[in-house]
Amino acid sequence: MSERLGVGDAFPDIAMTAPDGSTTKASDFTGKKLVVFFYPKDDTPGCTTENKDFSALYADFEAAGIAVLGVSKDPPKKHQKFAEKHALTAPLASDAETGGLSDALGIWTEKSMYGRTYMGMERTTYLVGPDSKIVRVWNKVKVKGHADEVLAAAKAL
Repeated sequence: MSERLGVGDAFPDIAMTAPDGSTTKASDFTGKKLVVFFYPKDDTPGCTTENKDFSALYADFEAAGIAVLGVSKDPPKKHQKFAEKHALTAPLASDAETGGLSDALGIWTEKSMYGRTYMGMERTTYLVGPDSKIVRVWNKVKVKGHADEVLAAAKAL
């Protein structure tokens, strides 16, 4: 497991797959502020709410010149169905099964539920500056009000 990256570190430039099969990575957004929110799984209650909240504010992020990207390890086809089902506008990307962006950031981590341990995504959001350096990190995100807080922080940058 990687050491967790934080404020001041360069955001890793690791390619992910968009729902349409194209690739996307942080360097695609150099010169812009970028919000990358990592969530555990498509179509679960908290993750659906978080994606809907970022989608509801997506036009505000865009108007402020801030790119947004939602990331989980779900495959691109699942992201596509998830986005269509919930009319999501915030772009999604699929992180690699192993050695992906969440591994490099140290947020693909051991979790436990009902006495069982497993590897899973820790709900984390990164605000990346135009210089590709991490400006702010929200760890173990609580979904309610989160997208609003991130928008305010990104606008203040």
